[in-house]
Amino acid sequence: MDSPFLSPIEKPRSFLWKLLYSFTRRRFGKVITPIKVMAVRLPLAFGSFSGKIGQLDKKLQLPPETVMLIRERVAQINVCLFCIDIGRAHTIMSAMNQAKFDALPEYETSTLFDRKEKVLLDFVTILARDRKMEHELFEKLAQYYDERSICEIVWIVATEFYYNISNIGLNIHSDMICDIAQKKMHQTADNLVPNL
Repeated sequence: MDSPFLSPIEKPRSFLWKLLYSFTRRRFGKVITPIKVMAVRLPLAFGSFSGKIGQLDKKLQLPPETVMLIRERVAQINVCLFCIDIGRAHTIMSAMNQAKFDALPEYETSTLFDRKEKVLLDFVTILARDRKMEHELFEKLAQYYDERSICEIVWIVATEFYYNISNIGLNIHSDMICDIAQKKMHQTADNLVPNL
């Protein structure tokens, strides 16, 4: 069954929620399902928690592509279809290397990833999949990343789990945001091509 366990609320009563629906419609091309299913049923402060994570992510020192590789890897491990979709849409809109994100499930053997990225993704995979960490792998990671960066990596894994579990628990699947992002990028590219 692909529909959420709770019916989406299409027309919220509160003015603030109507405003939030409008904002997400402008940002994503639609009101995303987690807002219509979960956030709208909770006090506004709960919904703003996800926004706070986004604000805090802007303070990360890791490169945006590294942040998204971590988020996408965790979402793949947890099989959060919504998170995979919206994360991939973000990578498209940010003009990140799509070949690298396509190869993410096979990062261990892909030539698109350097040694530093492979160690990072090994760390993320063990942490997300096994929910434990080996000292030897931690030491390998520490050869490439400073203490702040390591803490940021763990933060990203932890917050991605929050998103994943919220969606999985309510049976929220892909909103096809990735398709919307691709269409927007094609429209933008078409508008940049001069008429001959």
